[in-house]
Amino acid sequence: MSKKNYSDISTALIHGGIYGDERTGAVNVPIYQTSTYEQISLGKHTGYEYSRTGNPTREALEALIAELESGTSGFAFASGMAAITAVLSLFKSGDKIIISSNVYGGTFRVLDKIFKNFGILYSIEDTTDLEGLDKKITEDVKAIYIESPANPLMTITDLKAIADIAKKHEILSIVDNTFMTPYLQRPIEFGIDIVLHSATKYLGGHSDLIAGLVVVNNKELGERIAFIQNATGGILQPFDSFLLIRGIKTLGVRLDRHVENAEKIVDYLVNHSAVKKVYYPGLEDFPGYEVNRKQAKNGGAMLSFELNDNLDIRKFFDGLGLVALAESLGGVESLVCHPASMTHASIPYDIRQKVGITDGLIRLSVGIEKVDEIIADLDHAIQLAGEN
Repeated sequence: MSKKNYSDISTALIHGGIYGDERTGAVNVPIYQTSTYEQISLGKHTGYEYSRTGNPTREALEALIAELESGTSGFAFASGMAAITAVLSLFKSGDKIIISSNVYGGTFRVLDKIFKNFGILYSIEDTTDLEGLDKKITEDVKAIYIESPANPLMTITDLKAIADIAKKHEILSIVDNTFMTPYLQRPIEFGIDIVLHSATKYLGGHSDLIAGLVVVNNKELGERIAFIQNATGGILQPFDSFLLIRGIKTLGVRLDRHVENAEKIVDYLVNHSAVKKVYYPGLEDFPGYEVNRKQAKNGGAMLSFELNDNLDIRKFFDGLGLVALAESLGGVESLVCHPASMTHASIPYDIRQKVGITDGLIRLSVGIEKVDEIIADLDHAIQLAGEN
């Protein structure tokens, strides 16, 4: 229904993909809550046969995320892990995938505990060391899988450089873009082949749905993912597709506030005597700052930090009132977590220590509350952490 007479992503968030309903003029795509579709005659249908294979509400979401990420086609799944599982299903026994030295714990777990059983291997590498990475690509390596910023240390990897290395070796480049979203960063525009999202996070934005999205940069990859999606069946349901489209409409205004708050909180933490280290890509002295500036709009709204060794981290978590101790991120409410025992607990202790995910690391997803009240809550908890 939309004439597509726009150029800015803020407008595309609202009018992109399949906009509205041609039949009624409704400005929102209806929820097609159906499992099957009556066929016109034997061998002839309207384009829809069964909702695992295709559903108009899900189709509208898939078209939207493909447009926002500058891809050729998009795919919606029942969770971020279902999306990751579908992408990893592109590979076969004997293939190896290089992953960044800090990625989401669920990504590591599915590779280490599930796909390894089928002969798909992985190696953990420092993807910021481009020269070293290039030398690690042996004949069995079929993909480079990264996050930038990476979870939970906010490590920045050069997207264009990764895409170039992958093309040189004729392998796939895969980026989990959950932390940045297409509003702040579009990896396909830097040559990346596949983009993933846990849409549960910023894209949904309200901590009320579970979803995963995949976008690809060419028709052949799209056909392969479409086959996997239909064959394995981990699809997103119509109502959640509708909710996700609704969430994406406000992504721009939400993220502007998320980032504005995050930058003020980072300034507070950096200048606090009880804070040992802050991990945030928007800090000028943060490793990868210049690379992030080149490929992303700003530093985003995720950050991690460590308190001084003499502070009691348990008292810090117990002292929070406004900020919730919880898994996940990207909702309108501020959430804090302890990666070592929560999001990254599935990664073995020695690997966590090696890559820097210490027992004292705290990850903060900055919400859109009044920033002074978030800071006051953090300040109260830090004071309690320092009490004997």
